[in-house]
Amino acid sequence: MSALSIFERIGGSEAVRKLVERFYGLMDEQPEAYAVRQLHPQDLQGSAESLRLFLSGWFGGPPLYAEQRGHPRLRMRHLPYRIGKLERDEWMMCMAQALDEQIDDPMLKNAILGAFSSMADHMINSATPA
Repeated sequence: MSALSIFERIGGSEAVRKLVERFYGLMDEQPEAYAVRQLHPQDLQGSAESLRLFLSGWFGGPPLYAEQRGHPRLRMRHLPYRIGKLERDEWMMCMAQALDEQIDDPMLKNAILGAFSSMADHMINSATPA
């Protein structure tokens, strides 16, 4: 029997949708997320849909992003935006809280946070905040 994917362990597509919804809700609500929020359009629906599609595949579920939009090329797609440590930290703050609220298993949550942290570090493309 094969090990369950993160996608399966967190509850599948509905859990991914809820995580993304909460993440962007926090980004919109938290004054501490101001810098990262400014990198996004006023209407977050498109950003949320992109993240939902990406996370489905990244978590080991259906590769929806790749099927609909091709290879994610995360770094390339984020290059037009000045992302510094501040924006990275704000993004991680929102994601950490969303994960905290959505995932009960501390080991799973920490593994996901570690993976997000590495990915967020990779997105930094500026020594100064936007």
